[in-house]
Amino acid sequence: MVNEPLRCELEKLKEDILKMGRLLEEQLFKSVKSLVDKNLEMAREVIENDDLIDQMELEIERKSLGILALKQPMAGDLRLIGTALRIIVDIERMADHAEDIAHVTNDLYEQTYIKPLIDIPRMGKIVQNMVETALNAFINEDVDLAMTLIPMEEEIDGLYDQIFRELLSYMMQDPKNIPQATALLLVAGHIERTGDHATNLAEMVVYMVQGSRIDLNRIARQARMERSKKQN
Repeated sequence: MVNEPLRCELEKLKEDILKMGRLLEEQLFKSVKSLVDKNLEMAREVIENDDLIDQMELEIERKSLGILALKQPMAGDLRLIGTALRIIVDIERMADHAEDIAHVTNDLYEQTYIKPLIDIPRMGKIVQNMVETALNAFINEDVDLAMTLIPMEEEIDGLYDQIFRELLSYMMQDPKNIPQATALLLVAGHIERTGDHATNLAEMVVYMVQGSRIDLNRIARQARMERSKKQN
């Protein structure tokens, strides 16, 4: 028998998480764009909106715990709530990475970039897509969609390695490049870790729907290693 009041509250919970996730997508986009365009106003918006993300996390947590305490959900509904509690933590951490990127925008504002920023915005766009895909997979309880994050995670890791090698070469060419190259490498690291959190969302979707746990980051690493072996 379907518990309609519970189902209604769970749908509202999904809507709240989607709203939080959409704000995160905006934060990620603006953080990288602020860096590329040297837009201090946009960076300021990202930093200020981080508090809003934190508030949304606390409110969704409160609602989730309230449902657990008062509605006593079972089986799949219980996994959905557990997934919601995990997902909002990852969203909040991704928002922290966006805020950190915005702070780098402030730090590098008066400097001329040692190289055009090409791969960093590419990474940013892929991560935004990963977050959007993971959120849609959660809302629609779609395992197949969640699994499509694997090749995106592979691409993110490959771009990070490429940026690392390129920035390292700039550091070796001229020690004066080291501070800025280090800052840009930190940005790439924030984006790469955001991708890891996005795969966490996808993993939780699989758990929510199937009750099983997988490691998408490990699967992506193995796929890259296998492809590298074939190329060599």
